[in-house]
Amino acid sequence: MLGSSSSSSKGGGNNNCDYSFKILLIGDSGVGKSSLLVTFISNFVHDLSPTIGVDFKIKMVTIGGKRLKLTIWDTAGQERFGTLTSSYYRGAHGIILVYDVTRRETFTNLSEVWAKEVELYSTNQECIKVLVGNKVDRDSERAVTQEEGMALAQQLKCSFLECSARTRANVHQCFKDLVLKILEVPTLLEKGSTAVKKQILQQKQVRKPPESNTCCFQ
Repeated sequence: MLGSSSSSSKGGGNNNCDYSFKILLIGDSGVGKSSLLVTFISNFVHDLSPTIGVDFKIKMVTIGGKRLKLTIWDTAGQERFGTLTSSYYRGAHGIILVYDVTRRETFTNLSEVWAKEVELYSTNQECIKVLVGNKVDRDSERAVTQEEGMALAQQLKCSFLECSARTRANVHQCFKDLVLKILEVPTLLEKGSTAVKKQILQQKQVRKPPESNTCCFQ
């Protein structure tokens, strides 16, 4: 379970963290990346229009006595970022690869398009990846089996979960598992502890200050 409460993104306390981690959501347009993100941030289920361009949100979490700042990036799911592409992937500590279990092409594109982009642009060699099959609440329309998802995760050498942003099933577990694995990698911890101010400055140049929430993983 996750307990959460809202706090102002302008509050100075939000910058007092032990580590700052950059997390990416990638996958085709319409797979539910934004819904997963907003459900995790706000604890409410949202029906959202597709993202236009690049957006990000910040969430403060406490786990194992450490205060962590998660900057979670979301994109439109299209391969037309231009000069944004390399900067989007640069310095990522964790990547969530999302497909829609009811649309087989979104699953195929993860291995044929998105995994190759991660390999090409990711600058952290030990970056943690999680494969997520979203929209399991529409199981009667399923086009990708759970076994196929597990097989792809094994191929990509990452963990695997099926989620539903609509019912919130496994959404928080997905982010929790990712953060716990990041915390196990010394090089990612080192980068997360030194990049806080630099990341904040870079993000403000791209977008206005996003929503900010706090929570504790329990």
